[in-house]
Amino acid sequence: MSTVLWEQDGGVGRITLNRPETINAWTSEFGRELVDVVNSASADESVRAVLITGAGRGFSSGADLKAGFEPHPEDNMPDVQKELELYHGVITGIRRMPKPVVAAVHGAAVGIGCSLALACDLVLAAESSFFGLAFVNIGLMPDGGSTLFVPTAIGKARAFQMAMLGERVPAQQALEWGLVNFVHPDEHIRTEADVLVEKLAGGPTRSYAGTKEALNRMLYPDMDGQLALEASLQHQLARTRDFVEGVGAFVEKRPPQFTGS
Repeated sequence: MSTVLWEQDGGVGRITLNRPETINAWTSEFGRELVDVVNSASADESVRAVLITGAGRGFSSGADLKAGFEPHPEDNMPDVQKELELYHGVITGIRRMPKPVVAAVHGAAVGIGCSLALACDLVLAAESSFFGLAFVNIGLMPDGGSTLFVPTAIGKARAFQMAMLGERVPAQQALEWGLVNFVHPDEHIRTEADVLVEKLAGGPTRSYAGTKEALNRMLYPDMDGQLALEASLQHQLARTRDFVEGVGAFVEKRPPQFTGS
């Protein structure tokens, strides 16, 4: 079964993250499929608005730590930079897509799953959903564009709070902070998302494209450079003892014992 599903109904394209057994955690295969779907949606003129959702009980739990990362050929350590460079095609593809992209989030949107949601133009959240930059809990730093999207949305103090404390931000708090646009009851989230994306699909597509291009330049003038910096720093952190300890503690479901090395 495909890890990413694509459906089109008129001018609406729907992307469903489809690894429900892992709460839609990211792997290389998943990343490649998602890049392909995003690029296809961007290029297809019959698609005028896109909705991204997650199958199962959550939007996305972030990177699949149990699946691990491909080893780097030089030191056999996790090749995080290579994997992030693949994932970046998803993030930049959404931001540069000349049509609106909506995220409908239920359950967890954590790690790069949070980054994916915040890369979208409009975010709807179910009342039970939560967002988090949990990277610090395994000795890493935010990636997938989070160091762009979070501070521009909620400011310095809250961005540092999310990044350094790794705490969950519940849906209502995310709305108050400015991380998301709307919060709806769980049982209505998909209906509300469909109504919104269908409205956008019937709107002035070129107007939306111009708006995105101008706001991207204002808010994210060096998106590629920031993504490259994140990948480089993350690659280094994946070679620390704290990362090894953090992943081990996560898999073993115990508190990590970090040493700062």
